Amino acid sequence: MQRKEANPFQILGLRPWLVKQLTKLGLKGATPIQQKCIPAILAGQDCIGAAKTGSGKTFAFALPILERLSEEPVSHFALVLTPTHELAYQISEQFLVAGQAMGVRVCVVSGGTDQMVESQKLMQRPHIVVAMPGRLADHLTGCDTFSFDNLKYLVVDEADRMLNGDFDESLAIIERCLPKTRQNLFFSATMKDFIKESSIFPIARDCFEWSQDSDVATVDTLDQRYLLCADYDRDMVLIEALRKYREENENANVMIFTNTKKYCQLLSMTLKNMDIDNVCLHGFMRQKERVAALSRFKSNQIRTLIATDVAARGLDIPSVELVMNHMLPRTPKEYIHRVGRTARAGRKGMSISIFRFPRDLELLGAIEEEINTKLTEHPIDQRMVERIFMQVNVTRRESEMQLDNNDFDERAQNYRRKTWIMEGKDPDQMEALYRKKQKDKLKEIRRKRKLQQAESAASEEGKALLQDERFKSVDSARFEKKGKGRSKATQGDTTTKPLKRLNKGKPIAQKGKANIKKSMGNLKRDV
Repeated sequence: MQRKEANPFQILGLRPWLVKQLTKLGLKGATPIQQKCIPAILAGQDCIGAAKTGSGKTFAFALPILERLSEEPVSHFALVLTPTHELAYQISEQFLVAGQAMGVRVCVVSGGTDQMVESQKLMQRPHIVVAMPGRLADHLTGCDTFSFDNLKYLVVDEADRMLNGDFDESLAIIERCLPKTRQNLFFSATMKDFIKESSIFPIARDCFEWSQDSDVATVDTLDQRYLLCADYDRDMVLIEALRKYREENENANVMIFTNTKKYCQLLSMTLKNMDIDNVCLHGFMRQKERVAALSRFKSNQIRTLIATDVAARGLDIPSVELVMNHMLPRTPKEYIHRVGRTARAGRKGMSISIFRFPRDLELLGAIEEEINTKLTEHPIDQRMVERIFMQVNVTRRESEMQLDNNDFDERAQNYRRKTWIMEGKDPDQMEALYRKKQKDKLKEIRRKRKLQQAESAASEEGKALLQDERFKSVDSARFEKKGKGRSKATQGDTTTKPLKRLNKGKPIAQKGKANIKKSMGNLKRDV
C-alpha cells in the first residue's frame, strides 16, 4: 500500500485543524519564506523576513500566530502594524479566512471611520489587532478601555517603510504601551540595515534572519517594459498603450500608478470623460470610498484602477495582469513595490513604465541597477499618439476645470487644518509656514533638477545610457518641446486633418462644450 505523503504545512509544525483549513483554501505547498520563518517563530525566536512581492509573507507570520493563539486564546494576543488602510484590511481578511475554524476575532484600527466605533471594537476583546500607527497611537493616548498586557506578538509589516523614521512619533507611543516580553516579527519585500537597528522596537540580537537569495529583485514571471515620452505627451502615450493592451486583453485588470493625489484624481476623471471606465484610490478619499473602489476593482466590476503609492505595497489582487507607471516612483525601491502588484504567486504579468526622454534616463539606470535586469521597449503606434493629442489635451483641460469646481485644493487645505487643530497648533500660522515650505521645496526641486540634468549630461553614466543600443536610434528632436506644450506633430497636418474630418471641418476651439463632448464621442473608437 502506497504511503501517503505528509502535508508540507504539517511538516512545519502546524496543527491538523490549521493544515485542513489551508487545504480548503487550495494551498498545496509552503513558499520559501514560510518554510524558513514559520518553524523559527514557533520556536519562540524574533524574526526578520524579506522576500519578493507575492511570496506569501503574510501567512509566514499569520499561521504561527494562529497556531499559538489556538493553544492560548486570549484577547489582544497579537498586534500587526502596517502603513496603509488597504493593507490593514487585507491582512485582517487573511487572518479571518485562515483562522475561521477557531473563530478568530480581528479588529482593524486604521482611521477613516468613527473613532468611537473603533474604541468599541477594541473593547470587545479581539484576538488580533491590525492597525496603522497614527490611529492606534490616538486610541492609546485618548482612552484606557483596553490594554495590550496579554500581547505575545508584535508584527511590523512593510518594515522598511514603517521603521524609516516617518512613523517614529506614533511608534514610540505604541512601544510604551506594549509589554517588553514578546516576539518581534519584521517583514518586508526589501531588506534594510536599519530594520535590525531599530531603536523604537528593539529586536533580539540572536533573531532569526532570512532573505530570499536572488540577483534579480523582481520575479522571473514579470515582463518589464518601458515607453519613452516627451514632457507634453505623457497622457497620450499612456492612453494609446492602454488602448492597445485592451484590444488584446479585454478582461485583464490594470493598475496605473501616479505620484500625487491630485493627479490621480485628474487622470481618473480624464479617462472617464473619454469613456474609459476606472476607479481611483488616493489618500484624500473617505474610507468608505476607498473600500468601495477597491471592492469594485477586486470583484472585476471595473477593470482599471488608478492609484497613488497607497496601493503600491502588499495588496494581493491575483487578477492584475498589467501595472503601468504613469509617473515614475521617486526611488527604485518603490518601483519594485509597484510592479510587484502583478505576477504574484507564480502567475505571469507585465509592467510598462513611461520615461521622459532624455530626462528620466538616469532614473531608468538606477532602477535597472537595483533590479539587476534590463527593461525592454514596449511597441506603440506613434501616429496614433499624435492623432489623439488634441482630443486628450482638451479632455484633460475639461477635467481640470471640473476638479477646480470640486474644490480639491480646498479639501486638501481643510484636511491639513483639521490635523493641526487636533494637534493643538494654530492652523493659520501653520498654513503660512506650510505654503512657505512648499515654495522653498519647489525652488529646491527645480534647482536640483537643473543640476541633475547638467550632471547627467556630463557624467559617464549619462553618456553611456545615451549610447545604449536601445537609445542610439531614438530621434531626440521628437522629444523636444515645441512652443507651449505643443509637439511638432500637433503643428502639422498629421493631427489636425483627422480632427477636422471627424468634426466636419470645424476647429474644436469654435465649438461649445456640448459639441466638444460630441466630437469626443466620435473619436471614442480611436481611443
